[in-house]
Amino acid sequence: MSPRILLLGGHGKVSLLMTPQLLARSWHVTSVIRDPQQSEEILSKGNNEPGKIDVLVRSLDDVKNLQQAQSILDETKPEYVVWSAGAGGKGGSARTYAIDRDAARHFITAALATPSITKFLMISYIGSRRSRAPWWTDDDWASVQKVNREVLPHYFAAKLDADECLTALSQRRGAGFQAIILRPGSLTDDAATGKVTLGKTGARGNVTRADVADVSVRLLASGEARGWYDLLEGEEEVGNAVDRVVKEQIDCMEGEDVESMLSRYPAP
Repeated sequence: MSPRILLLGGHGKVSLLMTPQLLARSWHVTSVIRDPQQSEEILSKGNNEPGKIDVLVRSLDDVKNLQQAQSILDETKPEYVVWSAGAGGKGGSARTYAIDRDAARHFITAALATPSITKFLMISYIGSRRSRAPWWTDDDWASVQKVNREVLPHYFAAKLDADECLTALSQRRGAGFQAIILRPGSLTDDAATGKVTLGKTGARGNVTRADVADVSVRLLASGEARGWYDLLEGEEEVGNAVDRVVKEQIDCMEGEDVESMLSRYPAP
């Protein structure tokens, strides 16, 4: 049986690039969008692909509690959930927290409580961590602190909360669940390069959205991928990079306080 994928934030740039790649694997994708006028564009991604695509029109702004997230999961019945949604800087800090933190956490909590869901892929960003990564330089750490404290403090707080929630609840769920948090650097709209730096990277640099989409789908397809993966442009072929980090069990969560996460996010 081909897995069913719930793609949250289906009209985002990365999601639009991911969709045909998911369908190329003969997977069944339900793309969640808030504007019905976007449906035709989403459905066109299924042209000439072996997978099945359908659209669910729901606004993540309206997901205010766990029950509302669970209702969407019950309706779509996915095995894998992909969070590629966000406020995108629209609506101020209140909307950033409402979507990037609160709605994300509702879906994470509901997904982890649903036995039939076995994977959750979160698209985050490279600076979403409390502590300096052990492999970062002084300049890396200074750059991340500037962005998180001065440039995007609300986005940082919201994404960190969601990432830590997924990390903690997946650890409670156990080894059979794959929580994958992909953490790209600054995103560009350039064409896919097919080459990246994946795993324990520096904290500064760009990566194309097309390459993010490619890495995302490959990680989701892996039977062993789990943990935090940092991503920048680079020279390693995407497939080799994904195979390497999975085989070597690289996890960029190193240096973070997992016990503290578990205490902040008890089992629902």
